[in-house]
Amino acid sequence: MATYGLPAWPWTGAPPEELPPPEALLLEGMRRWAAAAEAGRPTLAALHPPFVAEDALAATGPLDALLRLAAGLRPLGFGCLLCPRVTGQEARLLLACALAQRGARQQALAGFATWLPPAAAYAAMPPAIHLGAALRAAGLLLRDPLRKAMAASRRRAGR
Repeated sequence: MATYGLPAWPWTGAPPEELPPPEALLLEGMRRWAAAAEAGRPTLAALHPPFVAEDALAATGPLDALLRLAAGLRPLGFGCLLCPRVTGQEARLLLACALAQRGARQQALAGFATWLPPAAAYAAMPPAIHLGAALRAAGLLLRDPLRKAMAASRRRAGR
């Protein structure tokens, strides 16, 4: 499976306050999870405050499962809660989760495959799909990350 050719990783280097609310929530959850794991605290409980505030508590279980899977295989590369920019690893996860929520399973799998080994990328799909469904049920729709990137790529190419 080819995992190259994406015009850019959407959100890489962006200030967290410029993210749309669903992406900002997911980013905060990822960072809270990583901070709790590093400190040896319960990771699922660390996810609760922002997700409860958005009435999206059902999304915490799938996000916890997804991050546990990834953390068992590689360093996550997430920033701290106050980091001023979205890291490349955070952007890759945001991209893959947005694609999974939108039903673009092959593209989501390719997004996970740039971050995880092939078997783990496949294993990441069920929690990512459940995460997307839980966020959608809470009224949180992640942006189509490739649509904007492809449009920008076309503009640069003069099409």
